Amino acid sequence: MVIGAAFSAVINSLVGNIIMPRIAALVGSPNFDSFGVVTINGNDIKFGAFLTVLVNFLLVAAAIYFLVVAPMNHAIERRDRRLGIAPAEDAMDPQIALLTDIRDALRSHAP
Repeated sequence: MVIGAAFSAVINSLVGNIIMPRIAALVGSPNFDSFGVVTINGNDIKFGAFLTVLVNFLLVAAAIYFLVVAPMNHAIERRDRRLGIAPAEDAMDPQIALLTDIRDALRSHAP
């Protein structure tokens, strides 16, 4: 849990200090809060603020995927190859294999 909180700080720093300034260089602002403010009956609907939060979420999700999930999947695949474990999609459930054999046998005896 402590490591997760520390990693969260690292990811937030990556997004806030490295990625968002590059977006700001393209768009001209580090956030989109000023975009898309609509006033209806005296109430402000801030589409830009939602867009800022959405972009931050997508950047954090992408950073976590490429820094944690993808390397872990690669490490698991290497471990499985080294140990000779078949990938999960190649392994067939024994009941399905039996039913497939029965189906094929019935097809071969059909007129």
